[in-house]
Amino acid sequence: MAVFSDGDALLLERIRAGDDRALAAIYDQHAGLVYGLARRVTRDEQVARDVTQEVFTYLWEMPHRIDLSRGSLRTYLAMLAHRRAVDEVRRHEARFRAETASAAPELEDGPETRVVDAATRTWRTKHLAALLGLLPAEQRTAVQLAYYDGLTYVQVAKALGIPEGTAKTRLRAALARLRTLLTDEAREAIS
Repeated sequence: MAVFSDGDALLLERIRAGDDRALAAIYDQHAGLVYGLARRVTRDEQVARDVTQEVFTYLWEMPHRIDLSRGSLRTYLAMLAHRRAVDEVRRHEARFRAETASAAPELEDGPETRVVDAATRTWRTKHLAALLGLLPAEQRTAVQLAYYDGLTYVQVAKALGIPEGTAKTRLRAALARLRTLLTDEAREAIS
């Protein structure tokens, strides 16, 4: 069963034939979506512009890799934008960690440091468990599956036997509530 529009297939065929006007048409239709996703993930306008350029360059250079029987062109471009944006964030974080590690003076960890680190981990674990306990049961379960078991929202939905949209909503609501709880706690700590 095909899930693509005839327009997608025609434009893709034109790109495969080297028609840059077809690429321009696809860009006009989908650049906003690609940029928006990249911007949301990276939280950086320049990186989002770079990701957008990478996505459309990839489309131009590798149009044979797109299988419209698996989804629409819009869906493919959104998936590609998300993956590229996540890769950029990971690269940035790895670069930051490497720079921070090389800039930090080498300190030898003594027994005090290990004791403090262990106490900190224990406190964080208890504190997070207490915060999770404040969430409604269905949100808490979704968060535990996603963050402790490493499931995607699609896998969370399957594990709980709920629609994917419901799983996404539960996770977003839980994270928003945790963010509020942590912000309230921080305000109390500094007042």
